[in-house]
Amino acid sequence: MKFQDIPVVLQLDLDKVPEGTIQHYWIDLVANGIAQSIYVPAIVAKGKKPGPVLGLTAVVHGNELNGLSIIQRLFKQLNVDEISGTVVSIPVVNVPSILSHERRFIDGEDLNRIMPGKADGNRSEVYAHRIIDRIIQHFDFLIDLHTASFGRVNSYYIRANMASPVTREMALLQNAPIILNNEGKDGTLRSAASDLGIDSITVEVGDPNKFQQGMIRSGLTGIFNVLSHLEMIKDPIETPDITPVICKGSYWLYADRGGILEVVPGINEPVYAGNKIAVVKDVFGHPIKVYLAPEDGIVIGKSVQPINQTGGRILHLGLVKSGQKVAIQ
Repeated sequence: MKFQDIPVVLQLDLDKVPEGTIQHYWIDLVANGIAQSIYVPAIVAKGKKPGPVLGLTAVVHGNELNGLSIIQRLFKQLNVDEISGTVVSIPVVNVPSILSHERRFIDGEDLNRIMPGKADGNRSEVYAHRIIDRIIQHFDFLIDLHTASFGRVNSYYIRANMASPVTREMALLQNAPIILNNEGKDGTLRSAASDLGIDSITVEVGDPNKFQQGMIRSGLTGIFNVLSHLEMIKDPIETPDITPVICKGSYWLYADRGGILEVVPGINEPVYAGNKIAVVKDVFGHPIKVYLAPEDGIVIGKSVQPINQTGGRILHLGLVKSGQKVAIQ
């Protein structure tokens, strides 16, 4: 199908998608200030046999690109004749922000903190509401693909409610070095989907504003594993080379002094209480303050922006479950 021939729809209607085909759609979501429609892209692969609906979303933040490439590659590899059920992907959720090279929505709001939005709300709230109402509600399962933000790097890690047997299994199938237990209830797309009864996980696939081939391959493997687990395809499940570190929680450490920041440990490295984790220097190179780890944990993400104002982030510390041994991954 040529780009100009892709149909425009107001609502994702999976009953109208022909079986045994891969279809492309533009979903007419909202209009801009001169009455031009803003279209959200959708790719749907519907098998010839019945099965669940697996939803994939990417670029909820406009600078998070690895998920877009994962979705594109997935649909090049899917054999629709062998699929049971339906795979629905939204390769770009936040269309206005990817076009403006911005992370947040055009009114400054974080779309992943205001879900499920409001039908009669402001610009970002209406956009979020229609994403849920016109697309997400049709899923049985959701994998939401993200990355770190500007000036930071992330491990390949998973956010999931590990108390739920289904989402726990989905998380483990991603073969990630770190899984962060996170119930949700925080305005995220994953949380809003979970409130609708959709089993959902967030997959953090590396760094912002770039395509990282290794991260993309890891994300693809995780999705194919879930497809196999749900019996939507018959491929064998690829088992991990390492046992994931399961974190019971996490938090960011912040600098209380501004200056030139150097973060010592790398991604996926364990740190122990009292370890040196960062140093802040003045413009002449003199150390101003050394930061120590407040407790044992593992580095999930960290700042790579040397110019760090007071209150800037240092690193994202994952808190390991009691008795779990953490080794450098």
